Amino acid sequence: MNIETANRLLQYRKENNLSQEELAEKIGVSRQAVSKWERAEASPDTDNLIRLAEIYGVSLDEMLTGKKTQAEPEPEPQPEPQTDESNTGSFEPDPDTNYTQYDKVSFKKGIHVESKDGDKVHISFKDGVNVYEKHGDKVHVGWDGVNVNEKGKTRVYTDENGHVMVDDEIKNAHRTNSHYRVLTRFPFWAIALAAFLAWGFSGLCFGWALSWICFFSIPIYYSLIDAIFKKNPSHFAFPVLAVAAYIIFGYFGICGGWAFGWIVFFTIPIYYCICALIKKEK
Repeated sequence: MNIETANRLLQYRKENNLSQEELAEKIGVSRQAVSKWERAEASPDTDNLIRLAEIYGVSLDEMLTGKKTQAEPEPEPQPEPQTDESNTGSFEPDPDTNYTQYDKVSFKKGIHVESKDGDKVHISFKDGVNVYEKHGDKVHVGWDGVNVNEKGKTRVYTDENGHVMVDDEIKNAHRTNSHYRVLTRFPFWAIALAAFLAWGFSGLCFGWALSWICFFSIPIYYSLIDAIFKKNPSHFAFPVLAVAAYIIFGYFGICGGWAFGWIVFFTIPIYYCICALIKKEK
């Protein structure tokens, strides 16, 4: 069953003020079966389709396709004209203004919002909160539990015993995000400051003249964590590492010292070219 038909079944049930349990009892099926029909995870058989059409008072063709075969609905009553001259015409559109249809909002039996892009939100005391995303993702929170459907796959749901069941992929992603938050909130700057003071006071390896390079490790640490967890090497502060390497080469005479150590800066564009190739390959 496609998502449009499933949405119509859900809407018809709400318009008839029926809960999933009440509808299931009328048809002679389980509540879970009705829930799967309305989430497009299963399709009712022919007998159940006919029974649904009879309960909702619509034709089978209208229920499946959305095309009305019955008489046109009565036009909505027009608002009575205002008697107060100061308010006369205050609710009438300006004839000289061009209007464009945008989102649809209704407060009949709850709060119902439908955007022009196809996203829908239905909130009511009886049926709970239902969110429909235009690409097919759905979220339901109600008396019967929680159900989150992403790209046709149920990610979160409530079983018959009331336990909330979560897809392992979401659990692993949450665990990864927890590790990321811990590492990014770690006060690495305090370690860099302590290293700077210890190096300076010790007088080793040029002492205060070079110990300030410890502060270069702060952006290197945080950008490295970001690059690893987001799987994007371009987030790493490679230019800072190149500058630190140049300074160390100069002070310690490595690779020609100051005279040739500047060659390390050529590695910066090479690094980002490699990052671009990796991103393109992905």
